[in-house]
Amino acid sequence: MALGKNYDGQDCSFAKTLEVLGERWTLLVIRDAMCGVRRFADFQAHLDIPKAVLSQRLSALVEAGVLERRPYQDAPPRDEYVLTPMGRELWVPVLALAQWGERHLAAQGPRRLYHHATCGSPLEPYSVCGPCGRSVPLEEVEVRPGPGLRDDARTDLVSLTLRSPHRMLTPIPDKMGETPEGRSHELGGNRVRGRAARAAR
Repeated sequence: MALGKNYDGQDCSFAKTLEVLGERWTLLVIRDAMCGVRRFADFQAHLDIPKAVLSQRLSALVEAGVLERRPYQDAPPRDEYVLTPMGRELWVPVLALAQWGERHLAAQGPRRLYHHATCGSPLEPYSVCGPCGRSVPLEEVEVRPGPGLRDDARTDLVSLTLRSPHRMLTPIPDKMGETPEGRSHELGGNRVRGRAARAAR
């Protein structure tokens, strides 16, 4: 018997939150959106999620107000998905889950390290920067590869981009080795640009 999507009889905020965030893949979609993934193809390639499931998860998050759908191309018409202020508020719980997993479930060490982009210090629990003495919002966070990512062999654009320091919410570049402004940057220790890097995909 299939499980329902609602928690009937559980009249509490936690149950209502799970109705929005509790389905498989949903938090991974949100995590990727925080890293700057916006386009359907990039979500699908990075998560290896069935397209029908991804479409449903994105639509549900838009309906819930966590993501906003924005057109970015007219012919053919295509949309991208951007976190709303409501969605950005999920940063601290998402970070807490990631850090819990790194402490208890990552045998090879953490795959991602989160730093305050302004001063370079590693983030403490609850997205706090110790040296600055304040909570750091998502847009001021830089994600860096950790030791657990050393043997990662994935070749999708998102994985390759995140092998180098990357500012959270900064859109994943359209081409491997290019920033959203078109400038080359470091990927895995090699400076690459446009088509030369894309050929390695």
